Amino acid sequence: METVFTADQLCTPEVIADPFPAYHQLRERSPFSYVEPPGAIPGIVEPIRTWALLKYCDVYGALRDHETFSSVRRSALRRWQLEHEIPVAIPSVVLVNDDPPRHTRFRRLVNKAFTLRRIEALTPWITAVADELLDKLPPGENDIMPSYTIPLPIRVIARMLGIPGDDYERFKRWSDAFFTVTSLDDAERLREIQEMMAYFRTMVTARRTDGADDLITALVEAEVEGEKLKEWEILGFCTVLLVAGNEGTSYLLGNMLNVIAERPPLWQQLRADRSQVESMIEETLRYAGPAQRLFRTTSRDVEVSGARIRAGDSVTIFYGSANRDPGEFPNPDEFRLDRELRNHVGLGMGIHYCLGAPLARAEASVTLNAFLDRFSAIRRGPTPAIRQTSSRNGFGFHQLPLVLER
Repeated sequence: METVFTADQLCTPEVIADPFPAYHQLRERSPFSYVEPPGAIPGIVEPIRTWALLKYCDVYGALRDHETFSSVRRSALRRWQLEHEIPVAIPSVVLVNDDPPRHTRFRRLVNKAFTLRRIEALTPWITAVADELLDKLPPGENDIMPSYTIPLPIRVIARMLGIPGDDYERFKRWSDAFFTVTSLDDAERLREIQEMMAYFRTMVTARRTDGADDLITALVEAEVEGEKLKEWEILGFCTVLLVAGNEGTSYLLGNMLNVIAERPPLWQQLRADRSQVESMIEETLRYAGPAQRLFRTTSRDVEVSGARIRAGDSVTIFYGSANRDPGEFPNPDEFRLDRELRNHVGLGMGIHYCLGAPLARAEASVTLNAFLDRFSAIRRGPTPAIRQTSSRNGFGFHQLPLVLER
């Protein structure tokens, strides 16, 4: 018997783990108002009523109209920071929670670090790290998340920042403090955030004395309209780059490997024709994208698909639902490599299009080619896979046991 979903179930662990049946049932009712339970934002103990945008046309329109659908959500966050004596705008980090012209100036600072040329120059090193991690895998079943898909992105973004990448468990803990809504209380999240801030503050101080060829040095030395960045701005940059640079890519790699493990003919197809690797990555971003939803706040009254949304209302943009909208992608629940995928929103759209998209794609390409080189087949192991349910924004695995046949 098919489960009947209500709007307020969008935040339940069951829907976070597998949101697509709920999207399918609720999409045509969108936009609609639902209750976002407390926990997604530290310090907010009351539920938030927000509008859900699930249709592709509405999501695409909101992402392109950054003036109406603002990224700035500071008041409740700042109250929490002041109550806990946090001197920086965390987790209201730069770029993610900024609008132009501030967003434009900040994005320009770090765009140079993520150019295709710089990513191409880094790719041989990424390949070496991938090979190193795969060399360590014992025969038989392996949980690919802690052994590969978590350490690879963390080590890559750590290298770009100029920090040691071996302590990936600590970096993962800090990322969880930002994204989790179920496993940490405010006090625990506060401790992790303060520990991260102290770590980056030490790194920033060191770069002021002895610069290096890395992102932290670039931020320390950067000027916006003739002024150096404030310390909290630098710390905010470090945070968003570390957290966003590893969490989403980790889920992307796991989702991609899971799709292949469930479809043996696809693995053989890719081994026979490596030119389809890029299509495999893009279809994974559409079909099982790591980012599922994002908050916005309306700056003016606006009508969306017949619904009147008032200025100051909270809006939740559901990327994952848009990418499974049959009005845009025929037979959207089928995984196919022959789709036209230029308009998927797996990495966002508009001015907030994922800054690290070239890097994420490079890591996915290195990963897929490395696995294709080494293994004749990959399949799910006897131990069950477990989807993550602690973050409402992400779609990925907590545990993904795979058997890799050499």
